[in-house]
Parts: sequence; C-alpha cells; structure tokens
Amino acid sequence: MNVPSTILTLLMGIGLTLISLWAGQNYHLLLPVSATDVSSEVDRLFGAMLTIAAGLFVLVQGALIYAIVRFRQKPGDDTDGPPIRGNIPLEILWTAIPAIICLAIAVFSFDIYNSMGGLDPMASGAGSGMAHHHHGKNLAIAAPLDGSDNGALPAATQVALGLGAAPESQGKPPDLEVNVQGLQYAWIFNYPSLNGTVAGELHVPVGKDVQLNIAAMDVLHAFWIPQFRIKQDAIPGQPTQLRFRATKAGNYPIVCAELCGSFHGAMRTTILVQTPEEYDQWVASVMPAPESGETAANPAPALVATATRDLTDTEYLQSYSDRLGIEAQAIAQLTTPAAAQP
Repeated sequence: MNVPSTILTLLMGIGLTLISLWAGQNYHLLLPVSATDVSSEVDRLFGAMLTIAAGLFVLVQGALIYAIVRFRQKPGDDTDGPPIRGNIPLEILWTAIPAIICLAIAVFSFDIYNSMGGLDPMASGAGSGMAHHHHGKNLAIAAPLDGSDNGALPAATQVALGLGAAPESQGKPPDLEVNVQGLQYAWIFNYPSLNGTVAGELHVPVGKDVQLNIAAMDVLHAFWIPQFRIKQDAIPGQPTQLRFRATKAGNYPIVCAELCGSFHGAMRTTILVQTPEEYDQWVASVMPAPESGETAANPAPALVATATRDLTDTEYLQSYSDRLGIEAQAIAQLTTPAAAQP
C-alpha cells in the first residue's frame, strides 16, 4: 500500500515531536536530585535544550539512515551520481532554523540567569566577612581565616563576581554568610557569625538564604555542587560569590571542577544541609561552653572551637591539617601576608 508523501511526512513529524517531548520531560533520569530553589529553573532550561537536541538528533540520524538505504549503490551500477551543486532555499532554511533556536535559548538562558541572581547589581553583598562598603560600592576583600581583623589584606579591593541575590531578595542581607577558601587540595569554611569557627565541611540550615564568599589561595579552582546546579570559579586575586537557598536536607558533595594540580580529583568535601534543629545542635557543638562562675547575663566571649586567641594563625590551623589533609607548607602560605611571600 502506497502512503501519500504528505501523510507520511505528517506522521513522521508527529513521531519526532513525541520523542522530543518525552526526552525533554524525563530529563530527571540524567540529573542528580534537585536541592535548591534555583535548581528547578536550571533543570527547566536543561529540559528545553534536551527537547531540541533530541529532535535534531532523531531528525539528522533518520535522514542519514534513509539516505544510506534509499540512495545506496545498486549492484552493477558504476555510474556517477547527479551533479547537484547546491540548493539555496534549503541552505537558507538550515541556517535560519539553528539561528532562531540559538537566539531563543540565549533569551531563555538570560532570563534563568537573572532569576538566579546573576544580574544582582549588589552581587558582592553588604554583610560581614569579605564584603565592605567603600565610596558607594560594595567591595569584597579577603578575610583572615580565623575571622579576626588583624589579617593581611590585598593591596586593592575588588567587586565580587558570581551569583548574587535573586530579584525578590536583592538589597536584603543573607541569613548566613560563609567565607570559602580553596587551596591545593581542600576547601576551608569560615563562619564569621560564629566567631570565626573553621570547618572542613560546609554546614547550612535548610530554607535559609546563604551567601558564600569564595577566594582562591593559590591557583584557579571551581566550587561546584551538582545537586544545587551552581558552580563558581575561585580565582586568585578576584573575590567571587554564590548565593542560594537549600530546599532539601541531606549531605551533598562539593567538587572542584577546575583542574588545579596533581591531586585535583581528591579536592572534594561535603555540604551538610540540616534542619534548623540539627544546625543549632552543630553550632552548639562547635561553640565553647561558658566558663564556670559566669552567668547568662554576662557570658564569656565565645572563642573559636578547639582554639584560643593566644594562638597564631599557623598554630590554629595546624590542628585542622591532619583532618583536612593540608600540608604544612600550604598552611604557611595561607597565613603569611602577601607582601612577605616570595
């Protein structure tokens, strides 16, 4: 039975559309769990791109297989094919369609990036830690690891780059601010609001607005949390930041996504997204108890866990070196003022 070409083309178009939509609606089969308020937007963009890519893949491969079968060389046929020199309308069509697709994806991507806070004009934040106000601009500066004010500062402050607050949160300070320092081959997290408590893993409460101030101490790194769908380069001499709100409690990997040396693959740690109760318990575990003889009305100044103010930066960090796998030379580079380094 001969099927009219118009009906056959219509059926093929319907089949192609259904396959594309199925691939675009089932993208979650290819992605890890979604755990932030912005990850759904990134997934939506990924689904749209997968829909288009699946359709183009089926169309191109289908046309290729059809041409191989339909126009294959017949036994005994040694003649040349027809001398086709081009088809202007067809070339315009297959140039215009990809151009329109790329433009549509660019506009969609811009909208997603804006909704994630990528266009926050106050991206460097206005809170404590690395952010400071100077001449009407929010500037980010590298903060000492122990949260004190006596660390060496870079020669010039710079505006932080990266994801800032979402449009509905712009101008509002984050609920939690953490300074993140990347060095070969570890991530170190400093909590200014907890008297400079330092940890080798990142603790954040679920549902709270969190800002990470990121700095690289040696070479280029990339701070990546796959389940959050966010990634930000840690650039030597250039402060960067990420701002997010975790929506699902759990433990998720933090990966360095930039080749940073021989042990780059081992530069991994964990972000622990905890319920408010679990987070409060962790805070209580790292904050020292008040000394005897003091009352709640006149508590002792809280000190950094497992350390005292009498310790130097090097002595303080040495207590974490074994657990974090940081060499003594890296500790010295981290705590030595920039002007004194060779």
